[in-house]
Amino acid sequence: MSTQFTGGCLCGAVSYEGSGEPKLGGHCHCVDCRKSSGTGHSSHVVMDASEVSLSGDPVRYDKPADSGNMVSRFFCGTCGGPVYSLNSGMPDLLFLRASSLEDPEIFSANLVVYTDRAPSWDVMDPNLPSFPEMPTEAPFPE
Repeated sequence: MSTQFTGGCLCGAVSYEGSGEPKLGGHCHCVDCRKSSGTGHSSHVVMDASEVSLSGDPVRYDKPADSGNMVSRFFCGTCGGPVYSLNSGMPDLLFLRASSLEDPEIFSANLVVYTDRAPSWDVMDPNLPSFPEMPTEAPFPE
């Protein structure tokens, strides 16, 4: 079964729509995700890039991850809302910010990464698989 979804930034200048099943939903506490979200973590819906249609003219910010892969974050230049990111090590995937979904209930977390960098006040579900850093193999559910 395919899920239809839409989302975008706060002002609507950058948006997306798509259908498909998420590959993964995760919370990330790395410093870059914390700082780009303005809180203790970012939540991402991992989709096949081919299943998402993007609209608008987002601003792009590139920064290497711990792995050496380039992570490109896309956000609205007008309202500053983060919308999605790309990782050069996983070129077929698109990481949508769960907070950018029109229906946030589409998001479901499967794991938490960079727990060693999480602030004490940002408590996650203890039942989720958690990793102190980024796992060396992508932990996609079968």
